Amino acid sequence: MKKNWNIQRIVIIGMLCAFIFISTRFLSIPLVTPAGKTMLKTANALALSFGTVFGGISGGLASGIGSAIFDITDPVFAPMAWLTFIKFFLMSFICGKISHMNGSNGKNKKLNLIGAICGTTFMYFMFYCEKISLLMLGGSKFMPALTTVLTIVPSSLFNITFAIIVSQILNPVLSNILRSTSFYQNALKSK
Repeated sequence: MKKNWNIQRIVIIGMLCAFIFISTRFLSIPLVTPAGKTMLKTANALALSFGTVFGGISGGLASGIGSAIFDITDPVFAPMAWLTFIKFFLMSFICGKISHMNGSNGKNKKLNLIGAICGTTFMYFMFYCEKISLLMLGGSKFMPALTTVLTIVPSSLFNITFAIIVSQILNPVLSNILRSTSFYQNALKSK
């Protein structure tokens, strides 16, 4: 399928990147855990909604780029910005691809929920693998690294649940507002 990469689509992706960056910067609660610095954030919910409403590629690019830009601005996260791009791109991409299966275009609530669950599950699997790998590179053995990473599971479960619930609330609101505009329809008519 040929993608329609017009200026409107690029503008939408840029605006969505800004929303991801701003929500991560100003609407997050930083946490320090034994496995390192992390945060409770609304950007996960936005990434899922953007994938659902705008499709896997557009939502994925916006989520990945916006999250990576945030990481670049924080010395703690900057070295891993490339991996953040991959994790958030794939979370939104997976959610968007499932939400748009069989021509549903993000309008099927069941597919949207399945997409959100699959996207967040995959992203957090990558997140845990990253944390375990970093701890092992720092000299830890596998079992102590795994035990340390398991301490962040409660905050992760809160993040996952929050992101899924909020995205399911945001999806119809964003869809109804955006789908009625000619700007949106011209920008993303061939997802």
